[in-house]
Amino acid sequence: MQLTSAQSSLIVVAIYVGFCLLELIRTRLFAKSEQSRHDGIIEIVSTFTLLIATQPAILLIVGALGHAWFPQYEGALAHAPWYAALALFLVFEDMMQYWWHRASHSTAWLYNLHRAHHNARYMSVRLVYRNNIIYYAMMPSIWFAGVLVFLGLGWFYAFYLIVKMAVIIGAHSDVAWDAPLYRIRALAPVMWVVERTISTPATHHAHHGRHADDPAVNYKGNFGNLLFFWDVLFGTAKITRSYPQSYGVENLPPATLGQQLLWPIFPENKDMHAVIPGAVPGTSEPHAVAAG
Repeated sequence: MQLTSAQSSLIVVAIYVGFCLLELIRTRLFAKSEQSRHDGIIEIVSTFTLLIATQPAILLIVGALGHAWFPQYEGALAHAPWYAALALFLVFEDMMQYWWHRASHSTAWLYNLHRAHHNARYMSVRLVYRNNIIYYAMMPSIWFAGVLVFLGLGWFYAFYLIVKMAVIIGAHSDVAWDAPLYRIRALAPVMWVVERTISTPATHHAHHGRHADDPAVNYKGNFGNLLFFWDVLFGTAKITRSYPQSYGVENLPPATLGQQLLWPIFPENKDMHAVIPGAVPGTSEPHAVAAG
């Protein structure tokens, strides 16, 4: 069985909408704790820009360059076995995203590009595609995925994307699917393996936690997207089976709408006590950072 890119996208949309409905029913999808007027704008703009413009453009650019300069390799891996395709995507797409994500929390200019994803003071499926527009345009894993598609692995990418996005969407949702499973004693060995293999709400929420002194927070770790195994392998994993008390970043000035969407076109705000229109009330207090 083969899936077209359109069919794959529809399945991802269905998964996303399913989690949206869960949040709508259980945790107020459109009225999250401490959300601001800017949050919705950032999420809508960044999500639609990525899905409608950035990602399709990268795939088209890679395909056009490959066809022009390396036509002999077009479709060269079309008949590769599924396990070889899986290995290539896990290394050149998912592991590459792990290192890009990790670098974004240790390099100041990359953090400015990534900060929008962490600026929200809540968890939600709304955050899945929330990022600086330029951050996504530069993301190596999207470009590598484009190369693999050019080499003939588009058939596998359609399946891979469904699995990866299901994991990522579930990991960001504030309806934590893993919480009830942790309470079932018979599933303890299974969950031990699961939480060390893929990103779960508990492990990924830890990465979004606000305060470094919260035992459930690991802001400088838990970078994995599809595979949490990369964190286990490279020493950045923290597994507590608990969830942070609050979300966001600390010890940075509040970020403007322009900074979150288009830094460095819009410069970084440096006033710790600035009051930004549309921001979370009370942001005259230290608002955020790569703490933890």
